[in-house]
Amino acid sequence: MFEFDQYLGFLAFLTILTIGFWLMIFLLTFVVPYWIFGATIENFKLKREEKRKAKEMA
Repeated sequence: MFEFDQYLGFLAFLTILTIGFWLMIFLLTFVVPYWIFGATIENFKLKREEKRKAKEMA
């Protein structure tokens, strides 16, 4: 059915596929939400600081 080289290639393919799958799950469930949440908080802080400075100038 399979020769040894084909078997190793198949195992390499399955390994790469599995690593890619879990990497995508990790990125979509942890990294991307963390990035979006951090950017939102940073923008909120900058806008709040701008409003505070505008109040001080007025």
